[in-house]
Amino acid sequence: MFIDKVHIHVKAGDGGAGCMSFRREAHVPKGGPDGGDGGRGGNVIVQADGSVSSLIDYRFKHHFKAERGTHGKGSKMHGANGADLILKVPVGTVVREYFEDTKELGETIADLVADGDAVVVAQGGVGGRGNTHFVTPTRRAPAFAELGEPAHEGWIELEMKLMADAALVGVPSAGKSSLIARMSAAKPKIADYPFTTLQPNLGVVRSDEYDYVIADVPGLIEGAAEGKGLGHEFLRHVERTAIIVHVVDMTGGYEGRDPVEDYRIINRELELYSAEFASRPRIVVANKMDMPGAADNLARLQEAVREDSLAAVGGNEFEESPINPKVFCTSAVTGEGVEALKAAVGTKVHELREAAREAAAAEPHFDHVWERKRQDKERQFRVTQLSTGVFRVEGTQVERMVVQTDWENEEAIAFLQHRLKRLGVERELEAAGARDGDEIRIVGRAFEFESSQMHEDIYAGLDL
Repeated sequence: MFIDKVHIHVKAGDGGAGCMSFRREAHVPKGGPDGGDGGRGGNVIVQADGSVSSLIDYRFKHHFKAERGTHGKGSKMHGANGADLILKVPVGTVVREYFEDTKELGETIADLVADGDAVVVAQGGVGGRGNTHFVTPTRRAPAFAELGEPAHEGWIELEMKLMADAALVGVPSAGKSSLIARMSAAKPKIADYPFTTLQPNLGVVRSDEYDYVIADVPGLIEGAAEGKGLGHEFLRHVERTAIIVHVVDMTGGYEGRDPVEDYRIINRELELYSAEFASRPRIVVANKMDMPGAADNLARLQEAVREDSLAAVGGNEFEESPINPKVFCTSAVTGEGVEALKAAVGTKVHELREAAREAAAAEPHFDHVWERKRQDKERQFRVTQLSTGVFRVEGTQVERMVVQTDWENEEAIAFLQHRLKRLGVERELEAAGARDGDEIRIVGRAFEFESSQMHEDIYAGLDL
């Protein structure tokens, strides 16, 4: 079964709580605080694995959770970190944010194009700090500790796109499956009726100089860009390929179609689906040249390809066009022209690989980019006035601070107030009109707003 898109819910492990403890031993008066830190929760990691061929493991199980960190103990004993949860996916999987309530996609998190590529999709919660961290010159025996940080959780989309250097596209029964079978060791289903191929096939081509992977994409029909005939399901597999090999049935098939019109239809559908396809390197193949009447259409196809090639470079015949002006004549039955086609595709694939390698070396790793974006979003918060004297504060980092606070401990609450001021929450509340005594609501908690100046001396110099 070919499963190429799934939605799953991931939750990292919560951080363990820090310990509030004091050293109590004989002959050690005033031993001081010795509470250990809580362990960090495990991350949820999506990793590309060359031995995995589909997303079928995620078809029936949709919820995945990493291990939580354990709590700290006295004698400065830190809790154990939770184990990471690694989800293996096929090479070529795109990972995106997904919002289950609205069924909408968010940002692309990563494109795992190489075996071993991995990205953290849910960050484990940081363990709470023990009371040893809150000692100051004026507060020698802090009687509070932090609770563990709640972990990240949410839905993501995993979309598998075939990892192929070249893709064979064309109308149904253009001979793509026969051609890939002739070019490689692939053994696709081949029959004399349309839509024989219902899922993409991959084959490794070994030419004289270069090896590469080629994909046989199921036949496209007019309207494929709008999803007609499963167009979207098939066209997404062309997005990743470096070069498009457009296979044209020169006989017109059983319906006696015009090969040049078929060529135009497929080009139009590719460009409607993605404007980027217009500049994608392309080779046109005139297939089934062993059949009667095929040669009659060749000159017209060659002229159409030459015109498209010139149009792609604004009529400048001295500039290299993404569309190769040469039409490769082949017969999957007799093998005519297949070796020349293999060599041409291999040379172009090699050139594109080298260019892509140089470009990738200059860019930061996607894991670092996504982590920076995530942190920037989490630092943001919003203050909303619900009614006279009532305000709500919303934001990931602010809400985590509140959840980490022991609300049975007055010192812990005062410490939270200081942290919120450092984050700018107090300033934003005052700008929104909050005054001492107003009610402030954050993630299910409500408390009175008051200036934190009275706590400045107590918490000055703390590592927050």
